[in-house]
Amino acid sequence: MRVLLQHLAHARSGDKGNTSNISVFAYEPEFYDLLKAQLTAERFKDFYRGVIKGEVLRYEVDNIQAMNFVAHGALGGGVSRSLCLDNYGKALSAAILGFEIDVPEHLQGKLLGRHLL
Repeated sequence: MRVLLQHLAHARSGDKGNTSNISVFAYEPEFYDLLKAQLTAERFKDFYRGVIKGEVLRYEVDNIQAMNFVAHGALGGGVSRSLCLDNYGKALSAAILGFEIDVPEHLQGKLLGRHLL
């Protein structure tokens, strides 16, 4: 079953200059392996289709079931230089929650908001 990332994780963000920093935290330890396998740096960048102009680096923080994505060239030249308000870090972190993840049947009962699916 494909579900939105928002049912498996939450995201936090920050930005500095033209770089956005987005962390994704699994709600359950069982979801973390799914996230690591499916939310790669390449798929993360592709999800934003042209918004992120530079490299995306992914750092895994296994002890807290989180991944930190550092997206270079993601903010239209930087917050103070960009005319595109939607590209700021908080908007980018909210958008990634729309990324689709394949969830096996045995984990579907743990999904947040599963009654909405």
